[in-house]
Amino acid sequence: MAIKPPAGDPVQDAPEVSAAQHSAAGLPGVVHGLRASHAQMGVARTARTLLKVNQKDGFDCPGCAWPEGDKRHLAEFCENGAKAVAEEATLRRVTPEFFAAHPLSDLATRSGYWLGQQGRITHPVYLPEGGDRYEPITWERAFAIIAEELTALDSPDEALFYTSGRTSNEAAFLLQLFAREYGTNNLPDCSNMCHESSGSALTETLGVGKGSVSLDDLHQADLIIVAGQNPGTNHPRMLSALEKAKAAGARIISVNPLPEAGLERFKNPQTPKGLLKGAALTDLFLQIRIGGDQALFRLLNKLILDTDGAVDEEFVRTHTHGFEEFAATARAADWDETLTATGLTRDEIERALRMILASRRTIVCWAMGLTQHKHSVPTIREVVNLLLLRGAIGRPGAGVCPVRGHSNVQGDRTMGIFERPSDAFLDALDKEFGITSPRHHGYDVVRSIQALRDGKAKVFFAMGGNFVAATPDTHVTEAAMRRARLTVHVSTKLNRSHAVTGTRALILPTLGRTDRDIQASGRQFVTVEDSMGLVHASRGNLPPASPHLLSEPAIVARMARAVLGPASTTPWERFENDYATIRDRIARVVPGFEDFNARLAANPGGFALPHAPRDERRFPTATGKANFTAAPVEYPRVPEGRLLLQTLRSHDQYNTTVYGLDDRYRGIKGGRRVVLVHPDDARAHGLADGSYADLVSEWTDGVERRAPRFRVVHYPTARGCAAAYYPETNVLVPLDATADVSNTPASKSVIVRLEQSPAD
Repeated sequence: MAIKPPAGDPVQDAPEVSAAQHSAAGLPGVVHGLRASHAQMGVARTARTLLKVNQKDGFDCPGCAWPEGDKRHLAEFCENGAKAVAEEATLRRVTPEFFAAHPLSDLATRSGYWLGQQGRITHPVYLPEGGDRYEPITWERAFAIIAEELTALDSPDEALFYTSGRTSNEAAFLLQLFAREYGTNNLPDCSNMCHESSGSALTETLGVGKGSVSLDDLHQADLIIVAGQNPGTNHPRMLSALEKAKAAGARIISVNPLPEAGLERFKNPQTPKGLLKGAALTDLFLQIRIGGDQALFRLLNKLILDTDGAVDEEFVRTHTHGFEEFAATARAADWDETLTATGLTRDEIERALRMILASRRTIVCWAMGLTQHKHSVPTIREVVNLLLLRGAIGRPGAGVCPVRGHSNVQGDRTMGIFERPSDAFLDALDKEFGITSPRHHGYDVVRSIQALRDGKAKVFFAMGGNFVAATPDTHVTEAAMRRARLTVHVSTKLNRSHAVTGTRALILPTLGRTDRDIQASGRQFVTVEDSMGLVHASRGNLPPASPHLLSEPAIVARMARAVLGPASTTPWERFENDYATIRDRIARVVPGFEDFNARLAANPGGFALPHAPRDERRFPTATGKANFTAAPVEYPRVPEGRLLLQTLRSHDQYNTTVYGLDDRYRGIKGGRRVVLVHPDDARAHGLADGSYADLVSEWTDGVERRAPRFRVVHYPTARGCAAAYYPETNVLVPLDATADVSNTPASKSVIVRLEQSPAD
């Protein structure tokens, strides 16, 4: 029997606030994870399901992309992983009767939390033109509607095919193949919104747009710099790796505008000592002002250059290009400007320098705190400059470590989900399938929204995700989506995007990671690529949530057959029936996947993709070497009386999926509409702790974007900085405020003013 969702839609702007915590995980993490699991799945299903998470014969966690070691714990998951699994393996169901009882006008008033708590969608449903309710529809009719709209377009480039990071390698490969056979490179994905800046910077400097380290490298490092990342909430299993590194003698520098509990102390729930005491992780906390990271790394590079013997001259001479121009720029770094940009003291920066100089094996980890600024790409290039100076690329225990979000966001890009594919990839695809792929670039996420807004795109197809809630400039995005002729969402559960539709809309329910997948040739599995380039299998073990679900590969294959018709010689039906045949084709198209099926069979824990800088100190860049870069130092200039806002997750959410209304580590309970402000900044704005303020962003277009009624929480943020949760604050991020080069939304540096909210 389904476990009922909470009654009502709770108010989220009146939280209780207590002191922030200074440690993460431990027994409270176990209790909260199991409590959420029991509430969604019941006791027996919880045990049966959680013991298969991230196991070699189990399924990949639908949460983050953190890798597993070869030896697996019995409980290879974290608190948020348990919640992610519970949300997918829930016994709650969204049936046709639910849609009959809840018209679109009602769904549009509901919070994302309420929508997500209703459970798994059981039937394909359709919103007809002029209709006010989704109604059940057959799969055949659903694919016919998609074909009607796609074949009626004036150009294939009027269609958009979005992909979430939870899509498997097999489904992603089929989707990009279909899009290119159909005739477009419009393949926006969630990478466009998170780590595109990392890929842009790393491809230019190292030749590979991925991290260069393994889990073993982290364990062997002398120094780990964690910049712009909160692993305690976003990648909790990373804390185990940091704990192991610390036990082996590593030191850790945390660079963040907010103190983060997980980086202060980690209470490992898998050991008695961890549960009781835990391990202190951070040796030096640099509480940097938002957006000051490039200035920090630039000055550190100057100081390395000025220190005798600090530069690995042999590595620089043999393996790099552009050193002289970089060095001249770095030597011009200014102490006073750096202190202004970073808010740090001279002593703090000098302490960081000493730790860097004492380390032969240095790893720099980062996430969206570095990637979502106007100057994100030069910031990450500056990180690479530091590692190149020290010869810390292609050395065990050293390298770059961009920590990715959703569990296969990196794999989707590897499979060709990219609006700017290389000619080499398209050449291989065309040769394998006898098609002619388009060569002009397609739309990324921001340009897709602009195309919908401007009437240049008319059909929107999403393979997973919650596009409307995840993207910037909420009012603009929603208005753009409503201009579409057809919106299609392949989903497991309800979210905000289902309430913001085109003229017609479809919701196509799909199997999740936890569901058993049986096709004509027998039981199937899919594969994913983790944050460190390891590819492994994922096998669901639960009966599907409904007999009316299709797998993601089946949905793509049937859509392709309906749209392309008999003219397509691609064996779509065979791909649906047997995923091994998809992997055979991937092996012939994507470098690194040779003998794909055989290698999976021989390596139950997965296999590592090649990485030339890491494996050979070979750099496939335009120069054939690792490239030093030089760029002007940038950091946000904030007008008097304004603050710099970063959007972030609460502890009880993953991306736009809200598991609950608490942020335990930051002392927030029962609400999400909060803004964290340094007490001195709040008082300067006349805002007492517990008062309510409207957040108003200011941008060069002169438009004021407003997020009303946020509870002010006095919090030890960096001075001049504030923080609030997304997606509630995405409304404040202008669509045109993006990172140079990568076009990633600049969600971590939004200039805002705080206005006292009107009295109730």
